[in-house]
Amino acid sequence: MHITMTGNLGSGKSTICKLLNEKYQYEMYSTGKVQRELARQMNMTTLELNQLMCSDKKYDKMIDDETARISRDNKDKDIIFDSRLAWHFVEHSFKVFVSVSLEVAAERVMNDQRGAEEKYSSLEEAKKLLAERAATEKVRYKDIYNLNYMDFTNYNLIIDSTYCTQDKIAEIVLKEAKAYEEQYEKTGKETTKMLVSPRRLIKEAEITQADKMAVADLVQEYAKSYAINNTVLVTKEEDDYTVVEGSQYALAAYLAEVPYVPIETVG
Repeated sequence: MHITMTGNLGSGKSTICKLLNEKYQYEMYSTGKVQRELARQMNMTTLELNQLMCSDKKYDKMIDDETARISRDNKDKDIIFDSRLAWHFVEHSFKVFVSVSLEVAAERVMNDQRGAEEKYSSLEEAKKLLAERAATEKVRYKDIYNLNYMDFTNYNLIIDSTYCTQDKIAEIVLKEAKAYEEQYEKTGKETTKMLVSPRRLIKEAEITQADKMAVADLVQEYAKSYAINNTVLVTKEEDDYTVVEGSQYALAAYLAEVPYVPIETVG
């Protein structure tokens, strides 16, 4: 199985990839690893290749072609690709996008040791610069590839990391990937599933005792699941979700402490 992983800045996708490599024996290829291999083939240092990439877009294409080649030549291996655009260049993969709220992403990069180039003086500065960087990347990929990597219809699984550990997400990604492959073999059709924490849909302060009693049976049904089966319809504006239909499912999942609720965005 080949899994391609991309996501928001600060979503923890690279850590999830490392866990899939270390705990589940998936061979891992990051854009950096592919770039180093390409530099080796060209008898160059990675610094020299980086300098060339700044002035000539053809080297981006060479890395993309190398990513595609790796997937073609290793169809019998379990591989995880940690790359913004591998989902587009790998011929057949389970395509994953890891999302996260901007607030939590900023907190993570503030706490990470990412070098002098990613130091921030405040949480607000981190949020502002992360948003700007994401917007810049979106424009760059549109310019070079005519792709919108933030379009969730490109992916088979969109999973939110705001309230879930990377270790648990790696486990869920594997389960979802295997279920997807089984379905794909039967139908030949690609599907998209979005999973978010019920904590992003429900405000604890607004829950009444009557609300809890109304969903008591569902709470028992959902216990010990990693994701419920009932889909919740939502609208999304920037970082905020509003439940349109299925609030009882979201509430029951919240009370049962289920990590994820499948959602569909409307409007």
